[in-house]
Amino acid sequence: MDSESALRRAKRPRSILAGPYGHPVHAAMITLPIGAWTASLVFDLVAIFGSDPEPFVRGAIWLVGIGTVGALGAMIFGFLDYSTLTAATRVRKIATAHMALNLAATGLMIASFLIRLSSGFDEVSVGGVACSWIALVLVGGSGALGGELTYRHGVRVADEDTQRKAYS
Repeated sequence: MDSESALRRAKRPRSILAGPYGHPVHAAMITLPIGAWTASLVFDLVAIFGSDPEPFVRGAIWLVGIGTVGALGAMIFGFLDYSTLTAATRVRKIATAHMALNLAATGLMIASFLIRLSSGFDEVSVGGVACSWIALVLVGGSGALGGELTYRHGVRVADEDTQRKAYS
């Protein structure tokens, strides 16, 4: 397959379930896990340095769980976009690394959730917090790769003919 048709295919949704042309659902879905997981770490800090850790420990567990459910949803839509990428291309390799980092981060967050849940609500779970911090570092690396896919390589971004119309 020539590179021009591979590029055009990467811009189009595989299915309407992935979001219409120019509006990928995956990009909207990622805000839930990133926001919830980041907020859980803020709750952890308040629990560590505040005078009453219990409500913040409980809140952090909820946020880790909510973020994980959101991540699983984002993965479904991300995989729909991934499936449009031509094998053995640079873009597919970057997307594979992006996916691997997200799978690892989600696995760590599942571990964080289970560790936190088994530790109870009286004090901050060191193991749960450590898993969360490592996971968020992986999410940061994954986000950089996702940005490269979108902004540098134009995956699921409207083609230049569509973009040109906005400037006329």
